[in-house]
Amino acid sequence: MIKHISVVIIVKNGAQTLSKTLDSIRAFEDVIVYDNGSTDASLSIASSYANVTLHQGDFFGFGETKNLAASLAKNDWIFSLDCDEVVSAELLKNLQKTIFNNTFVYEVFRNNYYNNKRIMYCGWGKESIPRIYNRIFTSFTDSMVHEKILTKDLSLMPIYGELMHHPYASLSDFIIKADRYSSLYATNNVGKKKSSPSKAFFNGLYSFMRTYVLKRGFLDGWVGLVIAFSHMVTNFFKYMKLYEANKEAGYQ
Repeated sequence: MIKHISVVIIVKNGAQTLSKTLDSIRAFEDVIVYDNGSTDASLSIASSYANVTLHQGDFFGFGETKNLAASLAKNDWIFSLDCDEVVSAELLKNLQKTIFNNTFVYEVFRNNYYNNKRIMYCGWGKESIPRIYNRIFTSFTDSMVHEKILTKDLSLMPIYGELMHHPYASLSDFIIKADRYSSLYATNNVGKKKSSPSKAFFNGLYSFMRTYVLKRGFLDGWVGLVIAFSHMVTNFFKYMKLYEANKEAGYQ
């Protein structure tokens, strides 16, 4: 049993993937699941695991909510995990062997999948992402979206082994997440950044071209086309929603 690291997960309506995530981390003694308004089976799934402590509360943006959830853990060493990520046996084994040092933030290597098909291009290839940190020395930024662990004055150290990411199970998931993330972006940046219909159009267009052509999304087949189009839609709507929010608040 891994007793010196707490796994922290925030979730809302993550029932499709949550069981696989929690199955992969049964070796951890302390797992915090912070649910922020699920209406699916997420609560009952989390409650069925003996090593899980379930908390319920509001969502304040990804960064602030992850920091709140981390404060509920038993240990200072935090492994931040999403409810659609699965820890491989190799990664788990290497986590057990690692002697953690307070001067480091530890990064893991994540591969992205759509319906069990690994995505190789679109900018979705293997990612190196900081995920394990000591909450006494650092935390996530307070950003509503695109939150990250602060690494100033700390060094990054890799822990090898695959983290499998399953962010989308259907085409509908792309639409739902595009709407959610574009709304969060607008809310987080109203009055701080300017926007316009032309900015929305050209950012959306560039996003599609970058994903499908420059990052060779076309090599991922029809899934690459869906991902590129989703990026385009998300970028278009995040700037249009910001434009609308600025106008309503008198900033435009």
